[in-house]
Amino acid sequence: QVQLVESGGGLVQAGGSLRLSCAASGRTYTARTMAWFRQRPGKEREFVAAIRRSDGATYYGDSVKGRFTISGDNARNTVYLQMSSAEPEDTAVYICAAGVVQSTDVVKMRRGYSSWGQGTQVTVFS
Repeated sequence: QVQLVESGGGLVQAGGSLRLSCAASGRTYTARTMAWFRQRPGKEREFVAAIRRSDGATYYGDSVKGRFTISGDNARNTVYLQMSSAEPEDTAVYICAAGVVQSTDVVKMRRGYSSWGQGTQVTVFS
């Protein structure tokens, strides 16, 4: 089991930037891919971005492509989500996930991940 702790959430003005962090501990060797999902009120959990730790390959949801950047620090077992050009529609609880994710077919799906954090709230105001 991998424990995930998110940080960095808060208030940001529309058009601004914010960086989220997710620190993994425990059986981190199983966290081959780490990802961010988000949960907006009344909406299903949505894939945001993922990074494969072995080679740094990244994947993005269509709604954040070109605005958000995921990166990782393997030595610290930490991944980051740099949010830029924030929009009010980005307001959500951002949740970190980790898993083996053996196929790219599931890298954007919830079922690809076995460990989940508690989430951090991001509120974008205009």
